Amino acid sequence: MNIEDKNYIRNHIKIYNSLTGKKELFQPINKKYVGIYVCGPTVYHDIHLGNCRTFISFDLVFRYFKHLGYKVRYVRNITDVGHLENERDDGEDKISKKSRIEGLEPMEIVQKYTISFHKILNIFNTLPPSIEPTATGHIIEQIDIIQELIKKKLAYEKNGSVYFDIKKYNKKFSSYGKLSHNKIDKLFNQKLKNNSSVVVEKRCFQDFSLWKRANDNHIMNWNSPWGKGFPGWHIECTTMSTKYLGEIFDIHGGGIDLKFPHHECELAQAIGIYENKNLAHYWMHTNMLTFNGKKMSKSTGNFLGLKDIIIYNKSFHPTIIRFFILQSHYRSLLNFSYQGLINAEKGYYRLMNAIEKLKHFSTKEKTKTNHYYSSTFNIIQWIKDCYNAINDDFNIPLLISFLFKASHIVNNSSSVINNMGCSDINLWNKYMNHFIFDILGLQTLSLEKNSSYETSKKFKVLIERLIKFRIEERKRRNWILSDRIRKELSHVGISLHDDKLC
Repeated sequence: MNIEDKNYIRNHIKIYNSLTGKKELFQPINKKYVGIYVCGPTVYHDIHLGNCRTFISFDLVFRYFKHLGYKVRYVRNITDVGHLENERDDGEDKISKKSRIEGLEPMEIVQKYTISFHKILNIFNTLPPSIEPTATGHIIEQIDIIQELIKKKLAYEKNGSVYFDIKKYNKKFSSYGKLSHNKIDKLFNQKLKNNSSVVVEKRCFQDFSLWKRANDNHIMNWNSPWGKGFPGWHIECTTMSTKYLGEIFDIHGGGIDLKFPHHECELAQAIGIYENKNLAHYWMHTNMLTFNGKKMSKSTGNFLGLKDIIIYNKSFHPTIIRFFILQSHYRSLLNFSYQGLINAEKGYYRLMNAIEKLKHFSTKEKTKTNHYYSSTFNIIQWIKDCYNAINDDFNIPLLISFLFKASHIVNNSSSVINNMGCSDINLWNKYMNHFIFDILGLQTLSLEKNSSYETSKKFKVLIERLIKFRIEERKRRNWILSDRIRKELSHVGISLHDDKLC
């Protein structure tokens, strides 16, 4: 393996494909190009740390392919209409609901939270996507695809709404459930336990909406062949991904919570329209970030408010939070903890110390001209190990372990470096920078002695004592004080979810 030969490295990337349930050798459709589609946010609320994990993970994927010399088209959408509160197709549009609550026009809500989304991701040093399309900007294209599905008898209109006919689709393609690995018979046996009018007009409970008729008070609506209405959630992603990446592309990504029904429905729509096999060759899903032992979710209130943590709480820089997230494999559950952030911060500064020392050594004049294998530390093998880690389904925790190994040698074994030639040290310095800054996307922070280790420890202890004190006050039924503590904790990004008292 020639470490400067990016073609060799590119030919050995393996990605875990959610569709097949196994790691597969990555072979792009076009040798020089990579097309990636990632489902973006529904812009009705500030994103939380769990959302950020997905976007940070795919930012690393984007960075790595660019590092290897691919021309990457990274498409990440903005959902600004059509995402209903539940999967029964009879809930309220999330953006319309937030519009009513905040007393703003729906597009004011969209603008407000789109700006917030960009601001937060910028704080985390994520690269902007190549294209960021919006659902409302592609209404015409969505209507065209819906009409085509009706022509193919895979969709039907009822009272101004249009639904995807899953039974007819499965009779023709036998593939609904192939991504989520849900058994279709089980899905068809499910019944809704209410008398929803929407369910009455559907042919099957699992049929999902492609187009929803708008009520008189629904502000966001467009003219269509079926009357005034708005598109369903799933149709937008099939429309925009294929518009900008083609009928079949390389990678489709998103959070694991989107695998079903959202991604399953996207896939079914694409197969129905284009009769291709999989829409994307590789489906990648990031796992959940948990807090208080439960999934982070805006609907349950169990989430961390990033604005409070990043803007008001100065204990941890966003690059430390990014590093904390990357220390767990993207397919593994990650539990948020302040101790985890403290450990990530310590590790980060060990890496930064090593970078500074390597920079110092690389600028020193040395008379030795040792070749790469003259040292007890084999720099070529180390670089290979780092690339092999990333190539193994983006095993970033393993990559970081190799970075720590290298930083330990730099920080504690100056004799090793003194026995190395200039070419070795320069190469080491070059690839430490590649892996830490170009690929992991970390930022350089000041190496001051008064970093926030001790502050963070004291903060953690204080939080734990406050929570314990609040539990005691709740048991005493001291609601005023316990609510005040809860409110104050929320200002520093701590969201508490209470269990019922016995």
